[in-house]
Amino acid sequence: MSPTAPSHASAPFGPRAFQLVLLRRMADHRPGLVEDARRELGASAAEMREANRRWQAMVRGPRGRGTPRRYRSVLGEPESSAPRTIGDLECEALRWRLPLWPDLRFEVMVAPGGAVWNEWLVRAAGVPGPELRAIEDLRPWSATVDEVARAFAPARPLEGGAPTRWALAITAPGTGEPYVAEFTWGLFQRLLPGS
Repeated sequence: MSPTAPSHASAPFGPRAFQLVLLRRMADHRPGLVEDARRELGASAAEMREANRRWQAMVRGPRGRGTPRRYRSVLGEPESSAPRTIGDLECEALRWRLPLWPDLRFEVMVAPGGAVWNEWLVRAAGVPGPELRAIEDLRPWSATVDEVARAFAPARPLEGGAPTRWALAITAPGTGEPYVAEFTWGLFQRLLPGS
């Protein structure tokens, strides 16, 4: 390594760097919130970019795609592990605590054979979610995909604009006005007019 290379490039990739990866994708919609969270972690914008570069290299590596081993190597052993059935698919839900979001857990759904089926932030067990009675109750980073889908049922899943992104078509209670709720890593980011 050259003497001018940043020291964070050789640091072990752990929970702090992983949180920077999540923030990097959220910065597209919520740069102000990301900036505050990045400062809370004591990280520079360059360190956030480097963490994302290293994560992408791990994901795209020959043994990296869709393996729960990658999450264990970065985040340690999960806080919890539980069987989950989704349709006909039997999965294992692995959850890790991340300091930036103490009321949430990073959940990885592992299908039989070890393939990662889904990865996103969910509400921690026993922690109450936000009261979502009206569209105005939706605040950035306040709710998960599941919470918004339940509060504004029947919500319709839409194609996300990129990997790690989800969207729901929802309707405002009372007015019937359509909206699209957008999420990154399972966390609510913004509300757009629907069609």
